[in-house]
Amino acid sequence: MLTTSARLLKLLSLLQAHKEWSGPELSDRLGVSTRTIRNDIDRLRELGYPVHATPGVAGGYRLGAGAALPPLLLDDEEAVAVAVGLGRAAGGGVAGIEESSVRALAKLEQVLPSRLRRRVGTLNAFTVQIPGRSPLVAPEVLTTIANAARDRERLRFDYTGHDGAGSVRDVEPYRLVHRRGRWYLVGYDSERKDWRTFRVDRLRPRTPTGPRFTARELPADGDVAAFVEKGVNTAMWRHRGTVRVHLSAAELRARLSSPELDVKPVDDGTCLLRLGGDDLVGMAAWVGLLGVDFEVLDPPELADAVRLLAERYGRAVGGAVSAPPGTPA
Repeated sequence: MLTTSARLLKLLSLLQAHKEWSGPELSDRLGVSTRTIRNDIDRLRELGYPVHATPGVAGGYRLGAGAALPPLLLDDEEAVAVAVGLGRAAGGGVAGIEESSVRALAKLEQVLPSRLRRRVGTLNAFTVQIPGRSPLVAPEVLTTIANAARDRERLRFDYTGHDGAGSVRDVEPYRLVHRRGRWYLVGYDSERKDWRTFRVDRLRPRTPTGPRFTARELPADGDVAAFVEKGVNTAMWRHRGTVRVHLSAAELRARLSSPELDVKPVDDGTCLLRLGGDDLVGMAAWVGLLGVDFEVLDPPELADAVRLLAERYGRAVGGAVSAPPGTPA
């Protein structure tokens, strides 16, 4: 059984990990009686930790906000993760967080054991971060979303779509995803009765948060990253099109620099490629760079762009286009 001091530290760590615990849950975790839990809670209060208790069947214990930040208890892996995360945050990405991240990282490295300090130093020394130009997100927006997801509380927010239209959304928040310098919220839209991906820099949360919700099965068989990739690739572009490519799906995927593009097999020698872009002529040129025959299925405007390029290339060689050397007659 844990000694009293070690048990108090473990109890404090549990209270920091989740918003609320019932007495029996803490009793099972620590291997002591609920009476001992009550006594340990009283000791934490004497030490200045604001532990709140809610009576009744649905009641429990939670660590409240105090006048000062209490010591955070981290295991080795958590400490390394926090240190590495602070190092990356110091390079930007979240509005106003750079200087705060440097100060927090300096404090954390000062108290890290030497074995962990070496691990963090090695990771930072051999990691290169390229700063981007993505929209910055206020840290309080990220924490509001993360807290709502943790506590399974519905989130209402004002949202500006990619077309500039504004709306008010009521969403069950599940995950925050960081992709190529941008933050995305994956949630279940209660009005549209479906899963959605939202750009965090385009939303403004309304507080307080809404009622609790029952967790659902995540989309894409739990692969939230794949769900975001697919959603971003189908929603972010001004134009979208479909072409039949004269390659097998496996051969085409091997040629693509963006493996998240939507490729569907048709038969052993052809597949469908769904693509998007802000410029139709650019889309037509990109498909041509695949170096294989293809047919435009939709939209008609993409077919027109291909014809325009074909005429332009024909004029570039004076209309006298000969077959490349080695091409069968």
